[in-house]
Amino acid sequence: MPVLRAGNILGVLVVQNRARRTYSEEEVEALQTTAMVLAEMIASGELSALALPGAEPAARRSVHLKGSALSEGIALGHVVLHEPRVVVTNFIADDVQKELAHLNSAVESLRTSLDEMLEHGDVVEGGEHRDVLEAYRMFAYDRGWVHKLEEAVMTGLTAEAAVERVQSDTRARMLRQTDPFLRERLHDLDDLANRLMRQLTGRDHAPSRESLPENAILVARSMGPAALLDYDRKRLRGLVLEEGGPHSHVTIVARALGIPAVGEIENATGITDPGDAIIVDGSTGDLHIRPLPDMEAAYAERVRLRARRQQQYAALRDKPCITKDGQEIALLLNAGLSVDLPHIADTGAGGIGLFRTELQFMVAPSFPRTSEQYALYRAVLDAAGSKPVTFRTLDIGGDKLLPYMRNLEEENPALGWRAIRLGLDRPGLLRTQLRALLRAASGRALKIMFPMISTVQEFDQAKELVERELTHLRRHGHKLPEQVEVGSMVEVPSLLYQLDELLERADFLSIGSNDLVQFLYAIDRGNPRVADRFDALSAPVLRALKDIADKARAHGKPATVCGELASLPIGALALIAIGYRSLSLTPSAIGPVKAMLLDVDARKAATMLCASIEKSSGGTPIRAQLEKFAAENGLQI
Repeated sequence: MPVLRAGNILGVLVVQNRARRTYSEEEVEALQTTAMVLAEMIASGELSALALPGAEPAARRSVHLKGSALSEGIALGHVVLHEPRVVVTNFIADDVQKELAHLNSAVESLRTSLDEMLEHGDVVEGGEHRDVLEAYRMFAYDRGWVHKLEEAVMTGLTAEAAVERVQSDTRARMLRQTDPFLRERLHDLDDLANRLMRQLTGRDHAPSRESLPENAILVARSMGPAALLDYDRKRLRGLVLEEGGPHSHVTIVARALGIPAVGEIENATGITDPGDAIIVDGSTGDLHIRPLPDMEAAYAERVRLRARRQQQYAALRDKPCITKDGQEIALLLNAGLSVDLPHIADTGAGGIGLFRTELQFMVAPSFPRTSEQYALYRAVLDAAGSKPVTFRTLDIGGDKLLPYMRNLEEENPALGWRAIRLGLDRPGLLRTQLRALLRAASGRALKIMFPMISTVQEFDQAKELVERELTHLRRHGHKLPEQVEVGSMVEVPSLLYQLDELLERADFLSIGSNDLVQFLYAIDRGNPRVADRFDALSAPVLRALKDIADKARAHGKPATVCGELASLPIGALALIAIGYRSLSLTPSAIGPVKAMLLDVDARKAATMLCASIEKSSGGTPIRAQLEKFAAENGLQI
């Protein structure tokens, strides 16, 4: 909002009284005093407070906007604008060696601050968000990045100007990329460069604890994942982004910290002022700026209801997950690092349905040795005790890049050289991992599954490597696992037409709904321009998922859904209705999904849904039918 000065208001007051041609000194003084008072009232917002609802100045009226729901929850608070960029004013170095020393000192301080953040901050315990931040920290330790900065300084630039030049070059190069994964890395690198600039200039990364309001709502154009951790977690209530989708790194961190977030709000930093009252609804994507009192009261009541519901979820931890009609459902966890292991006890989960082994490789500075892999797998099995753990072999390549491996440029990395394709072409890599898994499971049951299988022949080749490693261990006198089960991920549509052959060979199936759905629709779920053009709860998707469940049951083999669909109560309702009895979820989803399943009649849900998905499209959307069923049966979805 432009600042109105007293002189501007004085001119308006004079023009308003056009009948007068001259003013006495007393009248001019009175007009000047009135103008100054009005200017102060406008600047402080007092004038708006005196207006009747609906009659406020246009820039101060209540605004309702709709964005993307990024992180569940509701937050009421006041706007704090995130302004990380530092403007460089000194470009030419007086002493190059001094600038190099200044740069190296700042880089070292940056690395130390990130180490402390990860070791002592809000993310000491965590899951996927921890992995994201570990990868972010790897950028700071990247020798190539620091070498480019040093080269720029050697050309005669100051350290600050060198950082700006290198990041500008990087930004220009990455903006030419169409891969959403690489575009998301640009936000991380921008944030890292800004953090280094602040180290160089001695500026704080975020407002001090004293200056941050008690209920701060952060509004930003974009953010890297670590920037969020600069703010006092006890005072930060919510997050609003102009850029950033549901799979962005800052979103993952916000979810892990329980911070409600809304994204894709155009010009959010331009339509809000510091201190504005604001409501963030991370469940629906709604944003209310300068809300009316009735709206604030309604949302405050919703916050109180959510708090009571969380207490109810905690009370369900040790209760068996059995539906109203007696169907027992296995609720398992998705995990990837040792920091995830406490979630097994915290949530009361029945085990780990998906352990992503590639995360250890992605956060390590170099290729993990067999002994390091063995130690992790052994720790996972120890933490699970008698509960089952399903290990997915390396799912790298595509958008999961290892910093110490040479990466090939591919036009479509999601459909390229990744996962089992890479493993079969580099059998030494896969055999090393299989050997570590088999040794770690000595005397215990072990479940191994292969990702991105597209043909039965690929599964046969991968399973043969397991047999070769078992033979190797027997030959060298190692104690073998008590039982070894080998399964396949179902995420490539070609497998839908090979299920009978696959189920004759595989001990179990695990459905990766994220990739399966995007491949079925040929839509990149990470691309905000097209991500809303399909629905995972549509008839085509549910028909495919039902076929998998039916075939697995006919062959007497278990099938578990481990994608995002299983972590949503409405998605879990659909999966149970079409025949699944095992779901693998994110830790935070266990409570809401379990609460819903305890209240549902699975057979009644199946009767409703199975008939609908067989009908031709054009009627009521499946999602709407599920919502109606939930409302009629008192289910929280």
